[in-house]
Amino acid sequence: MFVSDIKRVVEQVSRDRGIDREVLIRALEEALRSAARKKFGNKLDIEVQYNDESGEIEVFQFMEVAEEVDEPAVQISLEEGRKLDPECEVGDSLGTKMDATTFGRIAAQSAKQVIIQKMKDAEKDAVYANFIDRKGEILNGIVQRIDRSDIIVNLGHTEGIVPSREQVPRESYRRGDRIRAYILDVLHESRGPQIVLSRTHPNFLIDLFRTEVPEISEGIVTIMGASREPGVRAKIAVASNNSDIDPVGACVGMKGSRVQNVVQELRGEKIDIIPWHLDPAKFVCNALAPAEISRVIIDEDNRSMEVIVPDEYLSIAIGKKGQNVRLASKLSGWHLDVKNETRYSQAMQIGYDSLVALAGVGIGLADALYESGYYSAEEISRATIEDLIQIRGIGEEKAEKLLEAARNAIAQSETETNSETHPETAANNEPGEEETDPQTSEEKTAGIEDSPQSEQPLDEAESDKKID
Repeated sequence: MFVSDIKRVVEQVSRDRGIDREVLIRALEEALRSAARKKFGNKLDIEVQYNDESGEIEVFQFMEVAEEVDEPAVQISLEEGRKLDPECEVGDSLGTKMDATTFGRIAAQSAKQVIIQKMKDAEKDAVYANFIDRKGEILNGIVQRIDRSDIIVNLGHTEGIVPSREQVPRESYRRGDRIRAYILDVLHESRGPQIVLSRTHPNFLIDLFRTEVPEISEGIVTIMGASREPGVRAKIAVASNNSDIDPVGACVGMKGSRVQNVVQELRGEKIDIIPWHLDPAKFVCNALAPAEISRVIIDEDNRSMEVIVPDEYLSIAIGKKGQNVRLASKLSGWHLDVKNETRYSQAMQIGYDSLVALAGVGIGLADALYESGYYSAEEISRATIEDLIQIRGIGEEKAEKLLEAARNAIAQSETETNSETHPETAANNEPGEEETDPQTSEEKTAGIEDSPQSEQPLDEAESDKKID
C-alpha cells in the first residue's frame, strides 16, 4: 500500500498531539494487520512493514512450502512456490505482497477504530510522561468548569483538577478565570492521567517565593520550612548563607514589593517571614514573634517545649483562636505549651509544696530535687531508684522511701479527686464494697485535666494553650 502523503501526516500528527512518531507507525501497522485478518481470517501469517524513505506501508502474507497442501490459507505447493522463488525447498516460508485496496470497507473501518484507540492510548501516555516529572511545579490554567465543588482546569493538551479539599476557603472561580496552582500529584488511571492541583499546600507558598525572590533561586537564601492556614495566615522560615544578605529583607523586597506579590496571589493571606535559627528554642521564640518570651523549657524526649510569656503577651503568643502558636508548632515541628508567668509560678509553687509535703523531705532535700529537675511529687513518682540515687544526699534506702511516699501522695490525691468528681457514686456504695469504675482514677483525672471543656477562654490572662 502506497500513500503519497502518509509520511507528512505521521509527522504532523506527532507534532500536534505530542505523540511519539514510532508509536504512530506501530498503530498504522497494527491497524492494517487487523484489517487483513478481518478480511481473510486469523489463520493467515501476515507481516506489515512501514518504509520510512518511500512512505509505503507493505503487507506481506507468508506461506509454507509443502509437498501436499492441507491448509491453503497457510501452505503453498512446491510447484507454485518455484514460480515465486525458483530456489525454494519444502519447508521454506515464502512471502507475497498483498494489495491492501482489496481489504474492503469493513476491514477499513476496523483499521480506523484500531488507529483511533491506539492514538488515544498514546495521548494518555504522552500526557502522563509530560507531567509526572513536573510534580512540585506551579502552572497556570483556565477554569473549564465546576464539577461538584471541584474545579476542572484546562491545561492545554489535558485537564487538571483542584479538589475541594485543596481549595482555599472563600475563594471563588468562574468559567474562563485564570488560575495558578501547585502540581500535587499525577495519577495514572484507566480513563486517563489525572493531574491533581492544589492552592493550599505549603509548597505552593514556597514556590511562589522562589519565583519572586532571585536570591532563593540563586541559592543564597534558603527556605527552611513553611506552615499555612490557607486564606488566613502563613509562616515561612528563611536562612541566608551570606552574612551580608538579610534573608527576611530579601523576601520582603523594596517597600514590600516581593511579599505583596505573593500576598496578592494568595488573595490577602497574611504572611510572617521568620529568621531560621539552629537552636530550636531561639527558632520557636522567633516563630512566636511579636510576643516576648520569658523562658523556654525543653523536653527533647517528647519533642515538646513549655513556653513562658509575660501575662500581657499571652494573647499575642497564642493568637486568634490559637492560630499563632499552632502555626509556630507546625513550622518548628515541636509541641508547644504556652503559659503566662503567673500561671507558671503558681504551678511551680504547687509542685514545690508537694515535694516539701512528702514524708522525710525537708527544704534542703526539696531544693536538691528541684535543682535536679524534679518539680513535683508526681514527677518523683515517675522516677526510678537509679535516677534518684544520682541526687546528692539520697542513698538507695532513702530513694525507696521517697518513691513510696510520692506514689502514696499521688494515690491519695487521685482518691480525693474521684470523691469530689463522683460524690453520688461514693455515697451509694455499701460499706466494705470497692468502687467499680471502668476507668482508673488516674485516667479520670487525666480526662478532666485534658478535656477541652475545662479549658478557660483564650482571652483570659490566666489561660494557657496546648498545641500539637
